[in-house]
Amino acid sequence: MKSKFTTFSIACALTFGSLVGNQAMAADTIKVGVLHSLSGTMAISETTLKDTMLMLIKEQNKKGGLLGKQLEAVVVDPASDWPLFAEKARELIEKEKVASVFGCWTSVSRKSVLPVFEELNSLLFYPVQYEGEESSKNVFYTGAAPNQQAIPAVDYLMNDLQVKRWVLAGTDYVYPRTTNKILEAYLKTKGVADEDIMINYTPFGHSDWQSIVSDVKKFGSTGKKTAVVSTINGDANVPFYKELGNQGITADNIPVIAFSVGEEELSGIDTKPLVGHLAAWNYFMSVDSETNDAFIESWQKFIKSEKRVTNDPMEATYIGFNMWIKAVEKAGTTDPASVQDAIIGVTVPNLSGGYSAMMPNHHITKPVLIGEIQDDGQFEIVWQTAGTEAGDAWSDYLPGSKDLISDWRAPFSCGNYNVKTGKCSGQK
Repeated sequence: MKSKFTTFSIACALTFGSLVGNQAMAADTIKVGVLHSLSGTMAISETTLKDTMLMLIKEQNKKGGLLGKQLEAVVVDPASDWPLFAEKARELIEKEKVASVFGCWTSVSRKSVLPVFEELNSLLFYPVQYEGEESSKNVFYTGAAPNQQAIPAVDYLMNDLQVKRWVLAGTDYVYPRTTNKILEAYLKTKGVADEDIMINYTPFGHSDWQSIVSDVKKFGSTGKKTAVVSTINGDANVPFYKELGNQGITADNIPVIAFSVGEEELSGIDTKPLVGHLAAWNYFMSVDSETNDAFIESWQKFIKSEKRVTNDPMEATYIGFNMWIKAVEKAGTTDPASVQDAIIGVTVPNLSGGYSAMMPNHHITKPVLIGEIQDDGQFEIVWQTAGTEAGDAWSDYLPGSKDLISDWRAPFSCGNYNVKTGKCSGQK
């Protein structure tokens, strides 16, 4: 039974959430928050998503805006500082009265802002692949969950390339560690022995790869087909691939499949050491579809450069923005609680020529693609799912997660409902 204090707190939270939505509507414009680093170590990736949002808002305004009003972007710079993300999120919601926020890249930045969005009952659209093990009423995860990227990548290596030994190499933070924990458990369900799994973590910006690559080479010299599954992030990828080439490791003898190397990361660098290696995403710029052609044309026109590339997080931003637009139109208001109800089941075009839907667990359906790096910095698609995969909030391969489901519809209205105990142990 809820205490009077709890009931009062819930009532206050709901009232405040409604006020935020009403205040955003009462203004001459509908404000949209853009929460991406424009300085610091993540600016190279996140600035592109800020520009993507500005393009999408401009295009929507040309169509007449939303609910009869123009959209107004409110851009802030959390400067690759994880605590500052929370401060800037609060500023957007409480001071700027934004109707919704699109932003964050790293999982640590998302986890930093999560309590703010839940406290103030505002909405965050998160556009980057992540480790799963989370479902919030206030967050919509439009990037890939592990079952939409990591698991299919391992299946491809195992089934198509006959890989028997596995190097799980990642940057030392929550996304790689949790993803590799899931992959290690998954590999063991497939009969892979402990001695055939090598796990290694390095700090952000790691540059001295000689000894690690030497260890990888030795690990792969037993006669069993070996592959590297890489959750290495950022600038560390450049010296990593270069050192692979220096030590004679190629895509033919030890292929690397990456989850954080896309067109943006390849743009402007020497791709010779990377040619033939792989990446798993839900979108590549090389996808052949009319929707994608139109998006690329719009992007290059907006950014005033025919050399600028598109990438997977941009597509996730595109999908999330259009889902929010459709849900607001369906609800007839930007009120967060109304949009939360309206968005489940909303379907919009993705850039692969199909459609993506918002599921009750606040994850979306996406195709899974595996691409081979070409010398021009693009990807040749070598494998893809026949249709789309629905993102799982909780992994089927971790003991603490396999009994959990997320369903934000009544009667569950829960992000981590335990099917064995029949109880919800988290946010409602």
